[in-house]
Amino acid sequence: MDSVFAIAGTVMTVHLPAEIDHHTSDRLCAEADRLIERKHIRCIIFDFARTTFMDSSGIGMLIGRYKRMRFMGGTVLAANVGERIRRMLELSGIGRIMDIYEGMPS
Repeated sequence: MDSVFAIAGTVMTVHLPAEIDHHTSDRLCAEADRLIERKHIRCIIFDFARTTFMDSSGIGMLIGRYKRMRFMGGTVLAANVGERIRRMLELSGIGRIMDIYEGMPS
């Protein structure tokens, strides 16, 4: 998998791969959850800069991490979201529960 997890303090940035499907979503969930626990993460930034395709399992992965972080008092953001991915996030309702940025949040 070509996603990269970068951690700075309690913020984890997940640089997502070009395609997010069932297989990549499962691996992303497992690794993100492991790091959330081990590194005491309080904010996750999903970086969609390279992502051109995401199916419903990707939506499920985002919602699952959102619920986990919310339970822990943390936040989840979507960054570098292009028009196609933004439309999918808005249609799925994710746009109502997490902030979406065209670039990286400051």
